[in-house]
Amino acid sequence: MNDAGLPGQRPLPYRRNVGAMLFNPLGQVLIGRRSDMPGAGGPLSQGVWQCPQGGIDAEEAPDAAVLRELREEIGTDAAVIMGAHPEWLSYDFPAALIGRAMGGRYRGQTQKWFALRFVGRDDEIRLDSHQPAEFDAWQWIDLPTLPERNVGFKRDIYRILVRDFAPYARPA
Repeated sequence: MNDAGLPGQRPLPYRRNVGAMLFNPLGQVLIGRRSDMPGAGGPLSQGVWQCPQGGIDAEEAPDAAVLRELREEIGTDAAVIMGAHPEWLSYDFPAALIGRAMGGRYRGQTQKWFALRFVGRDDEIRLDSHQPAEFDAWQWIDLPTLPERNVGFKRDIYRILVRDFAPYARPA
């Protein structure tokens, strides 16, 4: 099997998705450690990290979806959208996940990314507000260090976002 699907079958589509690059007042970005990946529950240096992201429901606008995803994944949507990446960014799942991840219906995801300013308090961030929890830990980091984290196969997307969202990584 390749990232297009099984031989003789039509290629698998990309799942529509939104991503949230959430900046605190210091200009740092929030990342969460995936609770379903190796290293979860261990020291903060372990595991796979990412920014909040998730699927877009039918008939849902991407800007509404990104706020819903924040509520579901970090327990708060205390954020203001500052901007959006001008292009949809796509990635393929690794070959081992094609046909398995997300019910085997997708080859990867195409994402609309948003830069948001967090206007809440850190104690409002609750990873247990939605079950199953997407993340088991979170932290604020400096934007340029994001691709250096273990972000798995999403590293190329994060490199683009670090470059293009750098103007948002300033103190408010």
